[in-house]
Amino acid sequence: MEHDRNVLFQGAVPENYDRYLGPVIFEPWAEDLVLRLAGKKYERVLEIACGTGIVTRRLRDALPPIIKIVATDLNPDMFEFAKPKFKERENVIWQQADASALPFPNCSFDAAVCQFGVMFVPDKAAAMRESYRVLRSGGVFLFNVWDSFEANPFGQIRMQRSLRSSIMIRPGFIRSRLVFTIRQLSENCCRTLASKKLNPSLK
Repeated sequence: MEHDRNVLFQGAVPENYDRYLGPVIFEPWAEDLVLRLAGKKYERVLEIACGTGIVTRRLRDALPPIIKIVATDLNPDMFEFAKPKFKERENVIWQQADASALPFPNCSFDAAVCQFGVMFVPDKAAAMRESYRVLRSGGVFLFNVWDSFEANPFGQIRMQRSLRSSIMIRPGFIRSRLVFTIRQLSENCCRTLASKKLNPSLK
C-alpha cells in the first residue's frame, strides 16, 4: 500500500494527537457524530480513519455490546495507540484500511462513520463510492469535515502553528488537503450519491 509522504502519523504523533488535539478538536464532534446514529438498529458498524480511537470509544459506549465495531485507519500506529483504551471483550476489531479501497465485501455494514477523515483522502469520490459499496441497503454513512480557513480560523491557526510541527505535515499539505469546504463536500457527495440514485442531504 502506497502511503502519502506528506503526512506520517507515526512515532510520538499518536500520543500527541490524542493528548493535545483530542480534547479540543475531536471529542466534542465525536459526541455529535455518534448521537446521529441514535434510533436505528445495527449489527456491524464501520469506522473509517479511526485515529486514536476517540470516536471508537464513543461508539462503543453508546451502542449495545452485541454490535460489532470495525475500526480502521490507514496508519496502524494510530489504532495501536487506541487499543489499550478497550478491553478484549468490547467487540471492537482493528484493521488497517485505505478509505478509497476498503478491504471488505459489498453490503458488509449497517453504518459507516468517519470523523475528520474524508479531507485527508486524495480521491474523495472513490472514498464515497467505497463507503456506499460496503453499506447494506438502508445503511447510514455519517462523516464530518472542516470548512474553509475563512470559515474556520481556529483550524488555520492550530494547524499552521501546532499540528504541522507535532504531526510532521508539510506546509503545502495543510491547505491542499485538510480543508474540504462545504461547497466541495456538497459537490463531491451529491455527485457520487446521485450516480447511485440516492438523495443525499446535509445536516
